[in-house]
Amino acid sequence: MEAAGVVFTLGWLPITTTVVTTWGLLLVFGIGSWLATRHLSVDQPGLVQTALEGAVQSIAAAIDGVLPGRSELLLPFIGTLWLFVAVANLTGLVPELHSPTADLSTTAALAFVVFLSVHWYGIRSAGLKDYLQHYLTPSPILLPFHLLGELSRTLALAMRLFGNIMSLEMAALLVLLVAGLLVPVPVLMLHIVEALVQAYIFGTLALIYIAGGMQSHEASENAEAPQTNDKKGSAP
Repeated sequence: MEAAGVVFTLGWLPITTTVVTTWGLLLVFGIGSWLATRHLSVDQPGLVQTALEGAVQSIAAAIDGVLPGRSELLLPFIGTLWLFVAVANLTGLVPELHSPTADLSTTAALAFVVFLSVHWYGIRSAGLKDYLQHYLTPSPILLPFHLLGELSRTLALAMRLFGNIMSLEMAALLVLLVAGLLVPVPVLMLHIVEALVQAYIFGTLALIYIAGGMQSHEASENAEAPQTNDKKGSAP
């Protein structure tokens, strides 16, 4: 696997092969979405529409399993994230290309988007005041630990996907160099399965983090409730 090289520059900004590949994926997604949805039918759905509806329902069911009743809100983000990471992981199977997710800059950007989305959905669900309050619960002393936890899990999210995809591509390359073309099918199957598994893990962790952010105010209220009851019980 070759490191991402600079293809061209826009002023002082270097554009690497990872960026170009990502742009290509976005273009494919855009054109594919337009082609797949331009002839939707309620009465007689075609094969493509049926497959797309099944995929959307599966993603919605997975979201409902973590956050019941919130699939409509989270489906656009989580579904897009799952789809992009899965296709990006599989891009390394194309000759002369490498997976954008084998580049730390891509996985860091994805993790940062998840980091922002956790707070966005949390504030949208609980309100700014109640959402920020959970960082001070059960004690303001824990604020640095809450902040450290937010940063560490974001870093871990980026490093996990980067490390797994990079090592997967390196392992596939080494096997092909040693065995030649004698074992291409098992290697490709392993690559496909592992790429899909890593996409699923990344999207699921993002969903769990978002769920935690959206439910943080409920946890804060539950933590404060015993203290309130104790004060009432001790009153004369």
